[in-house]
Amino acid sequence: MRIEVRLPELGEGAGKEATVSFWYLEAGAQVKKDEDLVEMVTDKATFNVPSPATGTIQEILVTEGDKVAVGSIMAVIEG
Repeated sequence: MRIEVRLPELGEGAGKEATVSFWYLEAGAQVKKDEDLVEMVTDKATFNVPSPATGTIQEILVTEGDKVAVGSIMAVIEG
């Protein structure tokens, strides 16, 4: 099953986008549900986006330094 990893809502006052700080894993790596995938940064906070499922990271669509809008697909996991 194909699972899309999207940037979640950032919370009130946090804006509509965040910048990719770094990925904890690479494409092809195994990941477990709720394991941290990527660190994101906004003007107000630094936070991690966890994996929504257990599986294999098939593709990473954004790289370090990219600005990502809320709701955008950042990676694809095959579960």
